[in-house]
Amino acid sequence: MTSALGAAGEVAIASLIKRAPLASSLAQSFAAQGFRLALVGGPVRDALLGRLGNDLDFTTDARPEVTKKILQGWAENVWDTGIEFGTVAGKRGDTTVEVTTYRTESYDPDSRKPEVEYGDSIEGDLSRRDFTVNSMALELTTKTPEFIDPFNGLEDLAKRVLRTPVKAENSFSDDPLRMMRAARFASQLDFEIAPDVLQAMKDMSGRISIISAERIRDEFTKMLMSKNPRTGITILVETGLAEIVLPEIPKLRLEIDEHHHHKDVYEHSITVLEQAISHEDRLGGPNLIIRLAALLHDIGKPKTRNLIPGGGVSFHHHEIVGARLTKSRLKALRFDGDTIEEVETLVALHLRFHGYGDGEWTDSAVRRYVRDAGDLLVHLHVLTRADCTTRNAKKAERLAKTYDGLEARIAKLMEEEELSRIRPDLDGAQVMKLLNIKPSAAVGKALDFLLELRLEHGPLGEERATEELLNWWSKENPTAK
Repeated sequence: MTSALGAAGEVAIASLIKRAPLASSLAQSFAAQGFRLALVGGPVRDALLGRLGNDLDFTTDARPEVTKKILQGWAENVWDTGIEFGTVAGKRGDTTVEVTTYRTESYDPDSRKPEVEYGDSIEGDLSRRDFTVNSMALELTTKTPEFIDPFNGLEDLAKRVLRTPVKAENSFSDDPLRMMRAARFASQLDFEIAPDVLQAMKDMSGRISIISAERIRDEFTKMLMSKNPRTGITILVETGLAEIVLPEIPKLRLEIDEHHHHKDVYEHSITVLEQAISHEDRLGGPNLIIRLAALLHDIGKPKTRNLIPGGGVSFHHHEIVGARLTKSRLKALRFDGDTIEEVETLVALHLRFHGYGDGEWTDSAVRRYVRDAGDLLVHLHVLTRADCTTRNAKKAERLAKTYDGLEARIAKLMEEEELSRIRPDLDGAQVMKLLNIKPSAAVGKALDFLLELRLEHGPLGEERATEELLNWWSKENPTAK
């Protein structure tokens, strides 16, 4: 194992020199003041995996106030928002560093905030980390860099397995968010979770309830944005964590019997997510909005499920119920307002295409489809196409061709009518002048009327719009002179 540690240290050092050459100068700054500094956690793991980035985590025996002074002499920018937890951050060039004092920390059973105590050794610091693959360090202030691996993280990294450096129950009791982190790492790194760790997650899933919504949101987002979110979602559901942090997902596992046939909604939702990911190039790459919408688009089905006499199941208006549930859940997870609104809109619209049939929509209906989607039109294209999970190849091909036709019609109308900027043919100032009215609700009503005409008939031109407006006004106000 000693030779393996030496080889691992050489790999990590080579990666560090190549990808983060500034690390050695930072180490020299700490050594000059008589302190130790080690690269630690995820960056060591990633250096060994050949995927080291520019965000580096270090640990030191220097106290936070001293760390801040050293960083102020090394970094171009320094911020101490995490200093109460022992962490000071800095940035120099393209490299961002976080330096944390050796510490031990634990959670009071009813508290959401860790109680921080500073430790005396790097080995003690590594013992409080989440998983063995994140409990390795590269000491940079010794005569030659030293690879430190007291919990056999290197072996677990080779086996691609997630174990905790101490007993899993103790680790998860100290920080319950580590249970979600296990699901995230499994998704990101394609790792297995050790059986005892998985069992502890099942036994202690209820403890996740003490963690703040913001921390849960951030961990869930990282998992969802990973290369294989199915793995993490499955782990959250099977351990019971999803029942607490995202209960709408396990509820999709509806009972299916031989008389009332319908798709496995849970499996369908995961497949739609995966298919949406395969189309993300249309959105410029990994996209949180489309992934949330794909995962949540059918969460209204459990509440709207209705068994049809003689067989079959209906889910009338599940898109409306689902949009409401989506908004509620994302608010509970403290997502920002724009994200909530956009995902809610996509869930509400995801069934709209199914009224298109074989292309019977009028141009008016196409315009309304574009208007309602707004800036989310391409997202809606992706979601609608991803929502086809039928195993019937002919049906899938027919649906794809039909949607091709809709997109072609939209493109044609876009070119002819600038659909992306649908506006009434007259503006508010023109309306007030023509009707001789002041700013009021009547102006908005008139503009709504003109917008409906625009959607129904396409561009009218100023002359016809004026004629239509005056006719409408005279009917609305028969006694007006």
